Amino acid sequence: MEKLPAFPPRTVLTEEHEAFRATVRGFFEKHVVPYHRQWEKDGIVPREVWLAAGEAGLLCLSMPEEYGGAGADFGFSTVLIEETGRVQASGVGFSLHNDITAPYILSYATEAKKREWLPKMARGEMITAIAMTEPGMGSDLKAMRTRAEKDGDDYVINGSKTYITNGQNAHLVILCCKTDPAAGRKGISLVCVEEGTPGFAKGKNLEKLGLHAQDTSELFFQDVRVPRANLLGEEGKGFNYLISNLPQERLIIAMRAATGMEVAIEETVAWARDRKLFDSTVFDMQHNRFKLAECRANAVMYRSFADHCLALHLKGELSVEMAATAKLMGAELYCKVLDDCLQIHGGMGYMTETKVARAWADARVGRIYGGSSEVMKEIIARTL
Repeated sequence: MEKLPAFPPRTVLTEEHEAFRATVRGFFEKHVVPYHRQWEKDGIVPREVWLAAGEAGLLCLSMPEEYGGAGADFGFSTVLIEETGRVQASGVGFSLHNDITAPYILSYATEAKKREWLPKMARGEMITAIAMTEPGMGSDLKAMRTRAEKDGDDYVINGSKTYITNGQNAHLVILCCKTDPAAGRKGISLVCVEEGTPGFAKGKNLEKLGLHAQDTSELFFQDVRVPRANLLGEEGKGFNYLISNLPQERLIIAMRAATGMEVAIEETVAWARDRKLFDSTVFDMQHNRFKLAECRANAVMYRSFADHCLALHLKGELSVEMAATAKLMGAELYCKVLDDCLQIHGGMGYMTETKVARAWADARVGRIYGGSSEVMKEIIARTL
């Protein structure tokens, strides 16, 4: 029987996207792969890597050229997301910077602030984060307690945030806060706070189950004074702005899961074929072959759906519920596939020197961040 290719060919990405993939792959092989294990021990990626990424043209891909970006479509961001997953470079927070924070600034910052911040972001000189979650708040944004009160031409901010990706490295934080505490969701606004602003402090770099190279921080704001020009868009519209960008954020998680499944399966098949056990190999055992066949079937099926969602997004047609479906199924299937692959590795699968072990720990947060699986089900259920 003719052996099938590892995974079916894809049609959603163009030759230009694939040419860019070679550039991205070369960058990771040179600047990331040799050092990532050390970064996992350090709990952070050096800022110099961001400068190298900026020089290589990997940052702010979708931003217009007039602001220092590449003016590219989301397919190019997808390639970067996939190549990040291919080498398990969980520490580099490029996708959050490129595809979550930068669009807020492009869409809602004043023209002066766009020209001040976006070129620095594209060069890797200004790393960004977005701060939503607070201690005890979870997914309930209307319960946030961080306040931004008007005082002349300034806002005075008090509050705290936690679980903030890029938090230690960030030069600029998009802060979700209440400008009208009595208005619930309609009182939420987005205000940018720069590193070094008096009263703005970064807490400890949080220790996590996985994503060990990704800096994740507590942030504290005590009488932090920023100009009202740092407001993104209009007061009270912050919740609407956040909701409008969530489909893309969830698609990022979905595309990462699709690649992660493929990589884990390929590595586990190679390991199982090589690992001798009871005068044969781990792969020769029917149970293991069937498990890997099931994993492959799930990965092939999911990749087809994820690429369908990507095609919709490239046309501006990805709905909130379709993005929620992609995120839900991607996160859940990725965890299942990794658990099966880890089991096939046996005791070696529990060692952090094994890629599948680190991927297993890294992937678990996919069922939580970007909206938990339970929240995704609630979004989907509203359409029934």
